[in-house]
Amino acid sequence: METKKLAIWMDHASAHLMEYTSQPVETTVIESKFTHQVKEHSLSKSEKLAHNKEQHQEAEYYKQLGEVIKKYDDVLLYGPTQAKVELLNLLRADHHFKNIKIETKHADKMTVNQQHAFVREYFTEN
Repeated sequence: METKKLAIWMDHASAHLMEYTSQPVETTVIESKFTHQVKEHSLSKSEKLAHNKEQHQEAEYYKQLGEVIKKYDDVLLYGPTQAKVELLNLLRADHHFKNIKIETKHADKMTVNQQHAFVREYFTEN
């Protein structure tokens, strides 16, 4: 049985999911619902409300990513922010992910072609 591999370039705003197969890499994007506009609107109401809303929406975003990750055996989380580490910590605390190899790597903002090249290189070497 073939190992199912997935790479996710992510920050707190969006995640670019790329399944690694023998086919050309295709990207699916999942957006966090906590956009800059939502943040500005919430902050104008109250700092505490904004923080609670942000935490709730971030949890939903990570949960959505977790649902996708469950279908894979080998996962790379990469990107410029701490979002990948936050997601990794949540996944490691959940027994549903214990048999999935999950690694994180730091990466700056990248074009789609750079992301695809990074993913091909990572999975070719591992």
